Amino acid sequence: MSPPPDLRAHLLAAGLAGVVGTSREDSLRSYRLFAARDPRLLIGIDPEWPWEQPDLLALMAEKCGVSADPRHTAGPDVIDPERTLAALDAFAERIGEVARRGAPVLFGTGHPQRLLGFYAGLADALSAAGCEVLTPAQGRCVDILTRFGLRTYRVDYLRGVALVREPEAERPGGEPGVHSHSPLPVRVVLGAAAECGGPLPELVVGDHGWLCGAGQLGFEAIGPADTDDPAPFVGEAEGSVSVVVPVDDGVRSEHYLPLTRYVLKRACLSQ
Repeated sequence: MSPPPDLRAHLLAAGLAGVVGTSREDSLRSYRLFAARDPRLLIGIDPEWPWEQPDLLALMAEKCGVSADPRHTAGPDVIDPERTLAALDAFAERIGEVARRGAPVLFGTGHPQRLLGFYAGLADALSAAGCEVLTPAQGRCVDILTRFGLRTYRVDYLRGVALVREPEAERPGGEPGVHSHSPLPVRVVLGAAAECGGPLPELVVGDHGWLCGAGQLGFEAIGPADTDDPAPFVGEAEGSVSVVVPVDDGVRSEHYLPLTRYVLKRACLSQ
């Protein structure tokens, strides 16, 4: 079944694919820092292969459709919508498989302001299909090194999706969580699940450190990633991450909802 033309049009109109909000300068900087093994860009991945900047550029051209020309150094970046749609189909296949088995699943995001609704719709549907949506380590504190120094955050769940908050943050009327690339929260969450003897996820769905950190620990992990986040695509190339969907991860939250609907339809689930 081919993706509907209106979804492709939506990807382009919303800036999810095509010309995206991420700049070429930011993407090339990320590839350079990843090649230097900067932990801010590794976000939980421990690469097995030597990845230099030209290798990363070639990989991202293959996976996302960015320009492979190293002389192209400025302007907006691009994502090939056909690559996005193909990856969404593979993503939906994995969602459908865990739904058919009623397997436990974990959702987590470092982009709660943007991607919470995308994951929450999937979590609702999987829960209705008989999957246990796991919520271990609720309230657990985790120390994350930020550009402002070491900060303590609290693991929380909204609509079945893990995220981190400021310790003093209150849920009503406040931000849904903080933006984070760190893999530490997913390590804390998965460690807590193992400690309590409860079920472990057969699939982790998330972004940034949730995606890469879980994959590096040996859990099957799928999720979206932008052109300036090479780590998930490296993980996919090396086999530690199962599926990565190339998409701009910084557009308005409502623009991701058609993607949720498409994934659920392809997975034979209802929202």
